[in-house]
Amino acid sequence: MNIHEYQAKAMLSEFGVPVPRGVLALSVDEAVAASDQLGGDLWVVKAQIHAGGRGKAGGVRLCRSKREVRIAAEALLGSTLITKQTGEAGKEVKRLYVEEGLNINSEFYLSLLVDRETEKVAFVVSPAGGMDIEEVAASSPEKILTLSVAGDQPSEYECTTIAAFLGLQGPQVAACADLLAKLHAAFCQKDGSMLELNPLILTADGDLVALDAKFVADSNGLYRHPELVALRDLDEEDPREVEASQFGLNYIALDGRIGCMVNGAGLAMATMDIIQLKGDKPANFLDVGGGVTVDSVCEAFKLLFSDDHVKAVLVNIFGGIVRCDVIANGLLEAIKTHPMRVPVVMRLVGTNEEEGRRLVKDAGLDVRWATDLDQAAEFAVAAAGEQASLSRCAIDGDMR
Repeated sequence: MNIHEYQAKAMLSEFGVPVPRGVLALSVDEAVAASDQLGGDLWVVKAQIHAGGRGKAGGVRLCRSKREVRIAAEALLGSTLITKQTGEAGKEVKRLYVEEGLNINSEFYLSLLVDRETEKVAFVVSPAGGMDIEEVAASSPEKILTLSVAGDQPSEYECTTIAAFLGLQGPQVAACADLLAKLHAAFCQKDGSMLELNPLILTADGDLVALDAKFVADSNGLYRHPELVALRDLDEEDPREVEASQFGLNYIALDGRIGCMVNGAGLAMATMDIIQLKGDKPANFLDVGGGVTVDSVCEAFKLLFSDDHVKAVLVNIFGGIVRCDVIANGLLEAIKTHPMRVPVVMRLVGTNEEEGRRLVKDAGLDVRWATDLDQAAEFAVAAAGEQASLSRCAIDGDMR
């Protein structure tokens, strides 16, 4: 789960991480008032959306007067910000964060993530801060250091190694070690899956400050953190994903045209991979999970049938705890209000497989049955192509 920059900074402050002073603003007048509250003669007005790349997209503006703060706030609030991470649709700016301006001497990149190979929390650091880290990795990989923390907290050796890689010297080495320990504690105690400071800056006064902060919480650990759940901004999430979460469905919208219903994350990934291998793209990642019910399956089918981008639906269920008859009954419930407007390909294998097939066939539904995953993907890709052609013909006919 993502949270906003200002929320991440507030959280880091609780762990003693230095961040600029800032004020949340929901209106132009509040933005100007924030600059009054902060004082000084330099401010940064920052759009608050759940996406990186805001600076390059014009979402971060340096202001040297109250008039410039007002102009920046008027330009940003209500605008649609398009970054590399938002897609072409962009995201509407509904919140601003007004910060004090700082005198920057150097910029660094620093992030924490879970290294699945070492099964440890790892720091990723670079002296090339303020830039897209993927570009740095591609053009200058020698400028990136990845270091897994061996113990429960960063050791002196690990901190010294990171400080030296960033080119820090003298008292800054100890400050870096202190910062790394606090960031590591915040990441672990809050069950983070990613914490990124880009940039982490060294000010002209020699202080290390998190100028930007992005925090992603591991959704599997949210039950331990009601304080993080309270920060969830539904306006920043895909409405379909919000709706799916209400029924315990793991749903992520993608840009393809084959709607997928699968049980188990591994099977979901395999299904998406084979769709790509067959030459098409999945429209979503949808894992109905192990505790599936007729109602949740019904809602899952409704999501897929109501998505205009979906040209075919592929149901790939390996029944163990999940019963195939529950999947079939969910489909029968869904079509009472959401007719099958696109072809459906089903592969039902495992618990109550025969009963599931019988229910669908007795209902007279036009479903294409597949015996294995390879065949199911082939059927779905072909069906999506046929459906897309029919849609184009219909549009051409309407235009004549």
